[in-house]
Amino acid sequence: MGSFAFLRRFIHALAAGAFALALPAALPSSAAMARGAPDSFADLAGQLLPTVVNIATTETLKPNADASAALPDLPPDSQLQQLFKGLLDQGKNVPRHVISLGSGFVIDPSGLIVTNDHVIDQAEQITVTLNDGTSLPAKVVGRDEKTDIALLRVKPVKPLPSAHFGDSNRPRVGDWVVAIGNPFGLGSTVTAGIVSARNRDIAAGPYDDFIQTDAPINRGNSGGPLFDMDGNVVGINSVIYSPSGGSVGIGFAIPSNMAREVVDQIEKYGATRRGWIGVRIQAVTDDLAESMGLSANSGALVAAVTPSGPAAKAGLQSGDVIVGFDGKPVPDSRSLPRMVADTAIGKTTSIEYMRAGQKQSAHIMVARLEDQDDAAPAKPGPAAAPKSGSKLSELGFSLGALDAAARAKFHVGADVQGVVVTDIDPASQASDKNFRPGDVIEQVQNQAVRTPDDVARKVDADARAGRKVELMLVNRDGDSTYVAMRLDGTG
Repeated sequence: MGSFAFLRRFIHALAAGAFALALPAALPSSAAMARGAPDSFADLAGQLLPTVVNIATTETLKPNADASAALPDLPPDSQLQQLFKGLLDQGKNVPRHVISLGSGFVIDPSGLIVTNDHVIDQAEQITVTLNDGTSLPAKVVGRDEKTDIALLRVKPVKPLPSAHFGDSNRPRVGDWVVAIGNPFGLGSTVTAGIVSARNRDIAAGPYDDFIQTDAPINRGNSGGPLFDMDGNVVGINSVIYSPSGGSVGIGFAIPSNMAREVVDQIEKYGATRRGWIGVRIQAVTDDLAESMGLSANSGALVAAVTPSGPAAKAGLQSGDVIVGFDGKPVPDSRSLPRMVADTAIGKTTSIEYMRAGQKQSAHIMVARLEDQDDAAPAKPGPAAAPKSGSKLSELGFSLGALDAAARAKFHVGADVQGVVVTDIDPASQASDKNFRPGDVIEQVQNQAVRTPDDVARKVDADARAGRKVELMLVNRDGDSTYVAMRLDGTG
């Protein structure tokens, strides 16, 4: 045992030395120092456990009026069919009460509790169980589906131990974190791990910016806190990636900086109040950047502008690439929705954008988002047309006039103008770019088109001029999206 203890101390000493060697020779006194693994998490767990609660919700499922739909395929009037039918009929008119379990944490001694919106969604009754076993009924103060955050209130007989939001920008990839929650209904459970990655987009909502961690998180941990080593909440555990349903070391937490803003607004207004500028955006891919003459694939491409919205009043147009907002750079299309949402309603701020290769700026007044699909990335895009002997035929789609018959067949609104895609070659670039019949090509290289010949002439002319990538504005189901089609045969 003595040799093992010596070896352990020796490994710890090596680890400490490695951290020291990885640091610059001189650091400002305010810089955060790297920490090794603690000998124990017991002191931290003892401090934080009383702030975490278990949440149970009750929902009544309506009876299935058509239980016969669940019958297996059996010979008619057979004994087995009658047996199954009898078993299903017994329960088809009986409502079922379903209990779901989750986690949460106290943020105010008076009884304010944060959890995930999906933990309390559809709940008819919510019960919060404190760490000491006390159970209290809870009411919903407010909820936000877009960020999956909800705020509850209980009425305790005495002030509750509460947790504190920390700065979610501080934990670095590799830093230790601790998760506490109610996995599988087992009760307060402490797990530890590291921050595995930051700024994860998992397509859960328009403001995705998750912290990824390998601290074991399972079903029932949803809504529970992710703590840093100072005992501050840096995230709300919300999602796991798991083919098996259990932890495989990939969990995601909502950053506390985002959660704090949402919780403050819910507490103050009962709902969130987000900024809105009236644009639909999409990512700037390499092909799109090349087709627009941009030096880099950064920024957010404006696919559509809401008429009379703030962006329209500021002079923005579809095809502009927003590269700056409120004095900060916009690195990609994921960043802009969060930046706009966090801006104070009514604030007039600056916006920078690229148009025809030139950087321009304007002032824009931020309005309030009223459940519009604002600044959320536009749906993945579609593409273009053919005619025998035309460069267009190589792209893999057939085009038709957008007449009354085409509008009726493809359900295209009267306000949409352009050329309709009538057919797609499944082995073509158009198919690879997700084009489908009914898509409407509105513009080719920022030039409006109204007939199939307009599209063919523009594509052929640009191909002869040596253009390698053609930019098309495509409307699908009322949403416009830019699509880049390669003319050089490399697509």
